Amino acid sequence: MTICPLCNGLRAFYFFCPRCQTEMEDQGKVTDYFDDYSPYMEIDVMKQVDGYPMTRRNHECVHLFYCPYCQNEEVRFIKE
Repeated sequence: MTICPLCNGLRAFYFFCPRCQTEMEDQGKVTDYFDDYSPYMEIDVMKQVDGYPMTRRNHECVHLFYCPYCQNEEVRFIKE
C-alpha cells in the first residue's frame, strides 16, 4: 500500500503558475470534488474513476492546484 506524501503532510510541494509565476495552492485530490461522499471513499476505488487510467498502476495521486492571483487551475500528479 502506498500513500500520498502531500495528502499525509509528509512532504511539501511547490508549484508555480505558468501564467503569472505566483505560487499555486493545493486544493486537494481531484476526486474529492466528484460528490459529497467522494472524500470518504477508498482511494484505490476512486482511482478507478478519476479519469486518469494510469494513476492506480503508477501509484499517483491527482491533485488540483489553484493560483490565487490569476485563478488558473492545474492538475498535478503526485508520486506516492
